[in-house]
Amino acid sequence: MGSEPDPSEIPPDMGDFPYEVQQAFDVYYRLPDRWDGMSGSYLGKDLGPLEMLFKLFLVEDQRTALDFISIIDVTRQEIFAKKQKSKEKAP
Repeated sequence: MGSEPDPSEIPPDMGDFPYEVQQAFDVYYRLPDRWDGMSGSYLGKDLGPLEMLFKLFLVEDQRTALDFISIIDVTRQEIFAKKQKSKEKAP
């Protein structure tokens, strides 16, 4: 396109993250979502199968993985909440 991409604008690849963060994402995306049936609001991930997934993925530092999973989920909840608010404001 005639110009070099700015490295600061390139989104990170999964391989750019530490192994523990990669494990947290692997587990996170296998957890089932919880939705409010009446409003359609995203309630977060169901953490019920977490212990089984930690064993399956051989997660050694489960506390750190849970911290990362929580951060990922809160961020995702905020994104869904913003999308829902914009839909409500639209005519």
